[in-house]
Amino acid sequence: MPDKDTLIGVDVGTTGVKAIAISPDGDVLQTAEEGYALSTPQPGWAEQDPEDWWVASQKCLARLPDGPLGLSGQMHGLVALGADDAVLRPAILWNDGRTEAECAEIESRVGLDRLIELTGNRALAGFTAPKLLWLRAHEP
Repeated sequence: MPDKDTLIGVDVGTTGVKAIAISPDGDVLQTAEEGYALSTPQPGWAEQDPEDWWVASQKCLARLPDGPLGLSGQMHGLVALGADDAVLRPAILWNDGRTEAECAEIESRVGLDRLIELTGNRALAGFTAPKLLWLRAHEP
């Protein structure tokens, strides 16, 4: 049974999982960290196996007491799942730069001013929409 007096935080980051157990007053009770590899199969690409995130998270949590859990993680990563919810390929991370052509396509189709009006941003390589277009074109 979880200890209501111990709070657990887990961050699934780019270089590894970092976890912490704290008291309700904010005192650090324990920490754990597990790293994992970053794959760069081509220049400018950044990928990871989501299974590595899961395994590292489990290892960290096994070293901490039980308690309510808060999570944080990488932004703008794309984990492609099949109809059976199985991971289809390594995750394309936030810092992957392969989608220059797809960003240009989005800005051309939508119009830069309209895109910024709708989203507050131009199309950037790290965002998810260009990654989806890249997958459609290169790994349908």
